Amino acid sequence: MNSQLQNRTPVGPQTFPGAFWCPDLISTRDLGPQGVEAVLHLAELMKSRPSVFQRALAGKQMVMFFEKPSLRTRLTFEAGMTSLGGSAIFVDQTNGRLDAREKLSDIAHNLERWVDVIVLRTFAQETIDDMAQFASIPVINALSDLEHPCQALADYFTLQERFGDLRRVRLAYVGDGNNVAHSLLLTCACLGSSIRIATPEGYAPKDDIVADAIEIAKQTGARIDLFTDPRTAVAGADAIYTDAWASMGQEHEEAQRSSIFPPYQVNRKLMAKAAPHAVFMHCLPAHRGEEVTDEVMDSDSSLIFEQAENRLHVQKAILYLLLGGAVRLPIRSAHA
Repeated sequence: MNSQLQNRTPVGPQTFPGAFWCPDLISTRDLGPQGVEAVLHLAELMKSRPSVFQRALAGKQMVMFFEKPSLRTRLTFEAGMTSLGGSAIFVDQTNGRLDAREKLSDIAHNLERWVDVIVLRTFAQETIDDMAQFASIPVINALSDLEHPCQALADYFTLQERFGDLRRVRLAYVGDGNNVAHSLLLTCACLGSSIRIATPEGYAPKDDIVADAIEIAKQTGARIDLFTDPRTAVAGADAIYTDAWASMGQEHEEAQRSSIFPPYQVNRKLMAKAAPHAVFMHCLPAHRGEEVTDEVMDSDSSLIFEQAENRLHVQKAILYLLLGGAVRLPIRSAHA
């Protein structure tokens, strides 16, 4: 008899580290160490055995409201939900904020009667916070001005694939202390990893995010260091990460920022200060020739497209866990 068919076990939140999950994904802080580990573990299963999960969310419906343009976030959520057997509805809000026509609470109470999960890509974090408060169904932060949790989870999943034990990985983030930096800080703290962030004076991550990351790090043994010198931050690092100097909504600051951030450009000279095996990371889209050079972007050490691919697997894991998906995975018999 095929030993893999002798025993099957259900996969769900209870099978992951700490048997932990949360009702919404508004911030990485909602997950905590156990939740982050659960996402990465399930993403690994889903990536290696996608066919097992093809009907895991059959009949479930997801709606996405995006106030900002998107390539990776929109397509990976849509493809992910569809590949799990569910359906996706996209609402383009780039011409007006979500609550411009009616109260957000009214929108939330409509949506909770029609669909199973709400995915938001907004300017204000408050929009996501309020939607989660009013809606009785799960809400996912697909990007706000404060955090980008799905991106950071995919980034650490990518690092795990490359290096294995994340507790031994040293990530250096160079540039603006923005939403991506915030989520990387919190995810690193949850995983007991190490992160060094270098930003110009006045552009450091928000104090409350740093304080929360440090508090989590006390539990997990993570190491968090903040610098203004990018060379100090990247010295001996396993990975160097950067993002755009001006995010969407900050276009009016581009001229000022373009005069401040050039010392933080990731180029060949800066990469040379990292470990010989160091990789380059970017959440995309990149402004080539600004925060990073073509030489680094297109090098063999660049993981940018692995990161983009892993958005799909991580978001599938998040949807599955939030919506209570259930499949039965074949496991090896003890007599095999």
